[in-house]
This record gives sequence, C-alpha cells and structure tokens, in this order.
Amino acid sequence: MRIHFKFAIYLVALIAFSMVHAGSYEDFFQAVKQDDGRAVTELLKRGFDSNALDPAQTPGLFVAVKEGSLKAAEALIAWPRTKVEWRSPKDESPLMIAALKGQTEIVRKLLARDADVNKPGWTPLHYAATGAHLEIMQILLDEHAYIDAESPNKSTPLMMAAKYGTPAAVKLLLEAGADPKLRNELGLSAIEFAQQGNRRDSAEMIAAAIRAAQPKGKW
Repeated sequence: MRIHFKFAIYLVALIAFSMVHAGSYEDFFQAVKQDDGRAVTELLKRGFDSNALDPAQTPGLFVAVKEGSLKAAEALIAWPRTKVEWRSPKDESPLMIAALKGQTEIVRKLLARDADVNKPGWTPLHYAATGAHLEIMQILLDEHAYIDAESPNKSTPLMMAAKYGTPAAVKLLLEAGADPKLRNELGLSAIEFAQQGNRRDSAEMIAAAIRAAQPKGKW
C-alpha cells in the first residue's frame, strides 16, 4: 500500500512537471517572437532550457536573430548556458544572420561569447558584405575574419559586395587587402560579379585596384 502511495505521488509530480514544462515551452517561444526579453530571462531563471528547439527544430536564439527580436536575442546571449554556435540546415549561424541583417550590437555580443568568425564555408563576413553593413564588416575584420574566405563554390566576400552590396563595401574590402583577382569555381571574378549586379562603380573600382597592383614597367 505504501509503495502504491509513493508511486501515485511520483506520478502526480511527473505530470505536473510535464504540464509546467509544456506551458513554459509555449511561453518561451512566444516571448522570443514578441521580443519580450524580460519574459525570456524569467523563464530561463525558472529552469527552462535556453537551447530548446521549436517545432521546426530551431533554437530560440536563431529564431530571435532571424525575426529581429533583439531584446530576446540579447537575453539569450547573456545567459551563459546558451549555445551560440548552432547551425541551421543551410549551415547558417546566429552570427551570420545578425551580420546579414545589420544587427551590430548583436554581432558584438555574439563575438564576445566566442561565436566563430571564421567558420568553414559561407562566413559572417560574406553575409555582412552582401548586406553592405560597413560597421559590421569592420568589426569582423578587427576580429581577424579572413578577408578572402571561400564559400563552398569559392566565392569571396568581395564578390558578394560587388554584386549585392555597395561601392562603399567594395572599397572597404579592397582597402583592407581583399584580392580582386580571385575567381570562384565558375571562373567568375569580382568584376564579373559586379557586372552581373549592374554595379558599374564597383566594377570600375575593382578594375582600378587590379591595375594598381600590377608591377610598374621600366622607364
């Protein structure tokens, strides 16, 4: 009788815990999407797992950064148990998405948590260059981002800036030492990327950089 009584108490406690956790799960992802950083922090203090995955198997930090819920993202980054190096099926990290969206302070905070600035394949610098977010590009370079990083098809940040970014982004990379002569697996150079994107100013700037780098003839 005593054993059955103990089992009943254990079962009730387990059910109650499951119900609370289920409620917390819904509350957590709702707080993330509503950018309620205070609610996110309170749930974490009550023991909710900051790395829990939503029904699409995506953690709250990635959801917050992708949806622009910056207060929620800051709360999650500040929580020491949050893993900042999760990868999506497309091999994207929270730092890459923050770089693409121009979330400068989130980029700083992720880097302070040792987010990988030089992950293999597409990098945060590729994404920042695509969005022409100059301050973030400089932050990443200051953190030793490899300026000529190669994507899986060997495209570089300069190529992305040339086609999708701005002349200012191209200028920043060239002045920081990007190689304008590199080609990707399709044989395309940064100039051809600029031409594809109808970025005449960028194409001319890259061509000028190539000419300037050529050895001077003897007089």
